[in-house]
Amino acid sequence: MGATRTTRDRWIEEGLAALAAGGPDAVRVEALAKRLGVTKGGFYGSFADRDALLAAMLDTWERESTDEVLERVEREGGDPRTRIRRAGMLTFSGTRLLPIDLAVRDWARRDEAVAARLRRVDNRRMALLREMIGTFCADPDEVEARSLVAFCLAIGEHFLAADHDGRTRAQVLARAADLVLDRPREDPDRGPSAVR
Repeated sequence: MGATRTTRDRWIEEGLAALAAGGPDAVRVEALAKRLGVTKGGFYGSFADRDALLAAMLDTWERESTDEVLERVEREGGDPRTRIRRAGMLTFSGTRLLPIDLAVRDWARRDEAVAARLRRVDNRRMALLREMIGTFCADPDEVEARSLVAFCLAIGEHFLAADHDGRTRAQVLARAADLVLDRPREDPDRGPSAVR
């Protein structure tokens, strides 16, 4: 009986895990093969070279973090604020997409092609924010500013190590989301509103 071939998707998944853990330099064929428990010869049945794997990984990340997120947001519906919250949670709150997204952002600082890909993904995300925020805010300049602040909040809070003077990070994020999304402040006795 012949050996079972490692699928292209398994190489991509292992590559994405390595990227999230150690950046693009950690995506090495030999190391991936070892983690998959196979020889590196099988890699070349799925990919011409490491660059082809890296491109396939970026394709997968882009599809999952934009197409699939936007499809789910549309399918599950809700008011504009609920859609924004859902898109943010799907993209920036989980253990799957968030670490990959942060690794791609770091990689994009040193690779123009990756930066162009990130720009395309971020432009699609910003387009959703503009569309949703535009439903409750008529000023185009304010729509753009709120969209930028919302996006920066979703990404930047993962890099912030500051304390919040007697408040939890969740409380501060909830209040920041209320401000950006023009939601009324909840009664402090009932607790903070949903974060994202």
